[in-house]
Amino acid sequence: MADTAAQHWAEVYTRRGDTQVSWFTADPACSLELIGAADPRLPAVDIGAGASRLVDALLDRGFTDLTALDVSDDGLAHSRARLGAAADRVHWVVTDVLDWAPDRRFGLWHDRAVFHFLTDPADRQRYRDLLRVALAPGALVVVGTFAADGPEYCSGLPTARYSPDELAAALGDLEVVERRREEHRTPAGGVQPFTWLALRS
Repeated sequence: MADTAAQHWAEVYTRRGDTQVSWFTADPACSLELIGAADPRLPAVDIGAGASRLVDALLDRGFTDLTALDVSDDGLAHSRARLGAAADRVHWVVTDVLDWAPDRRFGLWHDRAVFHFLTDPADRQRYRDLLRVALAPGALVVVGTFAADGPEYCSGLPTARYSPDELAAALGDLEVVERRREEHRTPAGGVQPFTWLALRS
């Protein structure tokens, strides 16, 4: 399953590059606002990091234990090339998040647009189980998914769509501290409504 997913996203990056994929944003402002003043000394992980500019921004904020995880190395390769020598300050993990066995607990967990691809209830349960073992007490969890009126498909794959209350329920026993709606504009000019939550473990 993971090999199939990796191949799918490799083909997407091959066709579109890193700046023309539908989820590309040059400025991950919504993520950074919800992350806020999180302690940069705490271990942090970006789930589905791909070629996202969030890694760059967190390094600029002084994060010293930063993990970037993606099922495909193609997006991560763009980030490593972009960061140059600074890439050595990031732990790069190539795996399906559902197969991941983290070696530490994290104080910050960020996921933009991975959870909404988990359309199977069993996969969502596996994700919740992973949160329980991967989060330090009081960890900040920032998750963005397609909103209830968002796209039913993305990059050829079906998605689950969530209102804030639905997303909070789907993520399990976490305390919601902030909720937000984002109207993401794709490189092609389309609009994708997102639901964002910041939660505490």
